[in-house]
Amino acid sequence: MRKAFKYRLYPTAAQEQALTELLDTHRHLYNRALAERKTAWEEEQRTVTYGEQSAHLKDERTTNPSLARTNFSSCQATLRRLDRSFQAFFRRVKSGETPGYPRFKARNRFDTVEFPSYGDGCKLDGGVGSFQHVGRIKVKLHRPVEGAIKTSSAHREADGWHVVLSCELPDPDVASSPLPATGRDLGLKVLLVTADGDEITPPRYYRHAQAAWRRAPRSVARKQKGSHRRRQAVQRLAQRHLHVANQRQRRHFHHHVARCLIRQYGMIAHEALNIQGIARSRLAKSTHDVGWGRFRSILHGKAEGAGVRVIAVPPAYTSQDCSGCGERVHQTRSVRMHVCPSCGLIRDRDENAARNILRLARSLQASTWPTGASVA
Repeated sequence: MRKAFKYRLYPTAAQEQALTELLDTHRHLYNRALAERKTAWEEEQRTVTYGEQSAHLKDERTTNPSLARTNFSSCQATLRRLDRSFQAFFRRVKSGETPGYPRFKARNRFDTVEFPSYGDGCKLDGGVGSFQHVGRIKVKLHRPVEGAIKTSSAHREADGWHVVLSCELPDPDVASSPLPATGRDLGLKVLLVTADGDEITPPRYYRHAQAAWRRAPRSVARKQKGSHRRRQAVQRLAQRHLHVANQRQRRHFHHHVARCLIRQYGMIAHEALNIQGIARSRLAKSTHDVGWGRFRSILHGKAEGAGVRVIAVPPAYTSQDCSGCGERVHQTRSVRMHVCPSCGLIRDRDENAARNILRLARSLQASTWPTGASVA
């Protein structure tokens, strides 16, 4: 099992400049490799592979001083990153989805340098991180590292620089848990409702914060594109968004709720919702404010570490089927109480959906997976 640990870096002014130059060097490498693939296909109808570009990397480092100062393995990781983008592009073309051809990376769209082999270019020594041609940087170790470190990355965010360590941990044993199982129905007015009828209301941090800093996007719009003052305004806006996402707010809330669910239940079922599709509808702001996708990722990660099963079920008709007799009752979304004309069951609509989700998960688990299998 892989688990990531993220720690804040505190570089000096010179070290921060060196990290920025390192990031720009990798961004230029990515863009040149993308241009080579694009030109080869347009002019010769020829596909350039990762193997070819990796082989040319040694020659390019002899003529490019900036590239020569970088770690060779990290440069290969940047080329593999581009290769994964093209693989995803071809996969979407074959499946009939919107392809989304890989794009050139602007300065504000390339924020990570990966070191694929720990100790080669980046190493953690207590409260200090050593980066090749950058130096030893103070690290805030707010929690201990677990497992064996496999890869590391230098990552830039709006509030500064971080180091991300990907660690290998032993797979937890998923045994029969004495804790009960539950289903959960995600919502916008409430984050989720369990099959027991418990509701968890989201704090709606974005809607509360937007009134206080709605002038920040206007400040960006007034600045001339490409100017230094516009970059400063964009940085201030990004910091405000990051504050809403991090500081004792949405992310903290998601971790707290996921931890409570893991401690209370031995199996958790949820709907396999198309969150990206919902986020493109008129419910976009509410969907992003609740943060379904991040909460689901956090829950899956914590469940995997605790040995708790998490099962996704098809969302079709979970709100309309009666959890008592199975009768399908067609109701509009404005009707919040489920009233079954067949068995007379009266129950909150979301709680009824959560019970249906739990029922589907149990039937799916019994018919598909053997006992002890981990489902996420």
